[in-house]
Amino acid sequence: MSSPNLALPFVETVEAHGHLIDSHIMESIFDTVVEFQGRFDVEKFVIGRTNSDDSHLRLRLETPTRELMEQLVTQLLGLGCTPIDAGDADVRDAVKDCCAPEDFYSTTNNQTQVKINGSWVTVAKQRMDALVILKDGKAECRKLRDLKKGEVVVVGMRGIRVIPESKERDRLAFAFMSNEISSERQVETAVRQTVSLLKRAREEKKKIIVVAGPVVVHTGGVTPLSWLIRNGWVDALLAGNALAVHDIESALLGTSLGVRQSDGRQEEHGHRNHMRAINAIYHSGNIGGAVADGKLTKGIMYETVKKGIPFVLAGSLRDDGPLPDTITDMNEAQDAYTQQLNGASVVLCLSSMLHAIAAGNMLPSSVKIVCVDINPAVATKVSDRGTGQAVGVVTDVGLFLDHLARAIENGQ
Repeated sequence: MSSPNLALPFVETVEAHGHLIDSHIMESIFDTVVEFQGRFDVEKFVIGRTNSDDSHLRLRLETPTRELMEQLVTQLLGLGCTPIDAGDADVRDAVKDCCAPEDFYSTTNNQTQVKINGSWVTVAKQRMDALVILKDGKAECRKLRDLKKGEVVVVGMRGIRVIPESKERDRLAFAFMSNEISSERQVETAVRQTVSLLKRAREEKKKIIVVAGPVVVHTGGVTPLSWLIRNGWVDALLAGNALAVHDIESALLGTSLGVRQSDGRQEEHGHRNHMRAINAIYHSGNIGGAVADGKLTKGIMYETVKKGIPFVLAGSLRDDGPLPDTITDMNEAQDAYTQQLNGASVVLCLSSMLHAIAAGNMLPSSVKIVCVDINPAVATKVSDRGTGQAVGVVTDVGLFLDHLARAIENGQ
């Protein structure tokens, strides 16, 4: 074993900029160096003096092997560290459709830059688990399945800079578990902060997207969500087949999964009501047709059609029907989700774990995600799958939506 006083043979110098202390990035950098059997020497550290000022860190790294240095630099790249002697990004051409070079760079959801002709260029269409392609001096993310033969793909780790999302000092931090504190008061706190996010999005003329599951219908959230759509607080609705089916079942037959919403009792032969709802929509051609011919006169899908906002229903293997509007091709559904999420400022994920995870995978880390679910594990799973900016509100989604609509209506 090398003496702790002797220099290790492999050396690299890296720099990082940003809110390194508030976001606990600096301690993560130091921990990562130790994890890969390395040593570091802080050559320069300038701390930001205000909340808006970046800090600047320069580290001299040493590792016992080249392999460990390569692994270390790869890990530090995700924390915003860039080798100071990084030249232009390395690139190679794709030799056939959907086939990237072996050492392609795989993106995170954090803002990324690549060096082209000595200048740092911001990568467009940022999302996780994508490639970076270069064309005409520009860079953008590309899904592997969309890669075409001859496109220029960024490979390796050189000439790449990742800018981690900073942790805001006033960031939402909800954990609405059952305890001595009134859950009512907790929901009101979450609602106030969510309203602030929504108002800011409207002021900045950015999109508010709702990703919703059928639990919204089961818990009585149709009325407040319909109000939000009708009054311009939703710019697109993303869901699966089930949300639309049970919303339409509720509007046409007064039940959700065969349970009467008026008194919570099982409707006789109610188990077939969702199929009756699907059948009714097919008779009208699609959801828009059912609104046009006066068959569908209320509910979430009705308000969406009347308001003229786009909606995407992504199908799954277990769907009944499905509705004629439901997209059953996975790739097509992903593309439709991505299109609507483009330009989003806030995404409300309402009791739909799978669709929340899917939406999070398509978004840059700068987009705020409020994930509402009665199960605290849902927000954790969304965050664990890379969407670290997601904030969990653990409560009944119908209750949350009711408070949210009332708060906006009352000007809170």
